[in-house]
Amino acid sequence: MITGTSRLLARGGRRVAVSCVALLTGACAAPPAYDVLLTGGTVVDGTGAAAVVADVAIAGDSIVAIGPALNARGAKTVVDVRGHVVAPGFWDNHAHLVTLDSHPLAENFIRQGITTILAPQHSQDQPFPLDAYMARVRMAPNVGLFSGHTWIRKRVMGLANRAPTPAELAWMTALVDSSMQQGALGLATGLEYTPAAYAEPPEIVALARVAATYGGVYVTHMRDEGAGVLTSVQQTLDVGKAAGIPVQINHLKVTGAAQWGWSTRILALLDSAAAAGTAVAFDVYPYEAYSTYSDLMFPAWALADGPAAFAQRVADGATRARLVREMRALFPRQTGPGPETIRFREVTAHPELAGRTLADYLDTLGQPRTVEAAVEALIALQLEGGFIGVFTGMDEGDIERFIRHPRAMFETDGDLVTPGIGYPHPRSYGSFPRVLSRYVRERRTLTLLEAVRRMTQMPAAWLAQSDRGTLAPGMAADVVVFHPDSIADRAQYTDPHHYADGVVHVLVNGTFVLRAGVMTGALPGRFLPRRRPSAKPAGRASVGSPPASPPSAVSR
Repeated sequence: MITGTSRLLARGGRRVAVSCVALLTGACAAPPAYDVLLTGGTVVDGTGAAAVVADVAIAGDSIVAIGPALNARGAKTVVDVRGHVVAPGFWDNHAHLVTLDSHPLAENFIRQGITTILAPQHSQDQPFPLDAYMARVRMAPNVGLFSGHTWIRKRVMGLANRAPTPAELAWMTALVDSSMQQGALGLATGLEYTPAAYAEPPEIVALARVAATYGGVYVTHMRDEGAGVLTSVQQTLDVGKAAGIPVQINHLKVTGAAQWGWSTRILALLDSAAAAGTAVAFDVYPYEAYSTYSDLMFPAWALADGPAAFAQRVADGATRARLVREMRALFPRQTGPGPETIRFREVTAHPELAGRTLADYLDTLGQPRTVEAAVEALIALQLEGGFIGVFTGMDEGDIERFIRHPRAMFETDGDLVTPGIGYPHPRSYGSFPRVLSRYVRERRTLTLLEAVRRMTQMPAAWLAQSDRGTLAPGMAADVVVFHPDSIADRAQYTDPHHYADGVVHVLVNGTFVLRAGVMTGALPGRFLPRRRPSAKPAGRASVGSPPASPPSAVSR
């Protein structure tokens, strides 16, 4: 508590000293001007320190006091949160926000206790110019944006399977430069997908160096999370070292039954790199299945240059034989042992398949549930436009090993969803509550204090967001209130549209976005500024336009 002849109050994010000359005579009895007072909760402040029962006072967009029995007189809103945990709002290290302007409430994220979402957009289209997008869009959570390599490569080179020319690389670096000037937090790559899969390390290093000059970070969905995962981890670390940039691996995992148990080798690589001076971190989501495009079941060469080129390759007998041979070998390296481990979410040509498995589809075709038949069905579906699916391919032992590691943070890898529409991966509804229920309360993989730290202070510090991520006076009032005994995920693979239980209140920048379990409709979220020190010389020019004679490119 603040005593003496002045009190510190927050207004519009500023701390202001208010004098009371009559304090010594006892004539000053003005109560503290709190906008929100959360009383009697168990405060877990995000630092890993022991929990304490205390009140949390908020004025404007900031926390102004934390302590026992704060003066409630004059508080505009007093909320009794006894029996609940009061924590900093959770940080989602990777989610897909391409429809943010049409889903500004981000309800499936807010109801998990998430107040800040990072959107690398490594395999999706990037808004451009970023600054115009950020000026226009309003949303409930805070959001951090990155410069997306896939969008840049498509804009400059289309789906070409080759290295960029010097002129094309200059254009690509200019787009990264412009994005960083406009507010990107770093460079993001999705190297497992076309056309990013065609990029060799020198291309990535050149782009990452641009982001590094601004103090950005390099965030990646690696080139391979299955049989080639060790090589991919090493390549990621090599990019960070060559570009002089901190490295973060999104949704670190080991996919494919043939690779289960390799988490120990991956973590040894990361620890070795960190010991040698590389700034490295990673994040995970707590599910044994991942979700992605059907492209992942095909060798990258087969999808080069778009659908028409793929159809031509399939029509050629020798090329198709090679494709089938490689896909049969690829199948167990990417998912489980059989077609029952692939569940359709969205199927371009067969919407009736949503929610069913590839094994179910083979049954309708009168085909056996074998990998050989599954490969033929996958080729046919790809010719018709492909699909988005849920692929069961991870091992619980690897998941726990990653979660337990001190460099692990958390993410959803989720989408903005509309209840009842489609078959989203349950991670979109339940990742953070699942960590707190399954891996804290049930399995005790982490303590509550440590799990909250990984969800709050750790990602905020990684991105140098020094005013967020902990509960303390002067910090931004991003707050979640949840019941530690009932918080849990409810979404299932076959029945995904269920919000999580146990999250009661969520505030973003001091404003309730969820109050007593009800969305308020408020949109107080902000786009995160880049705060790492910049090494970029003042006055350096950059452009977002192409060379005088650009190659044919896809702009999306």
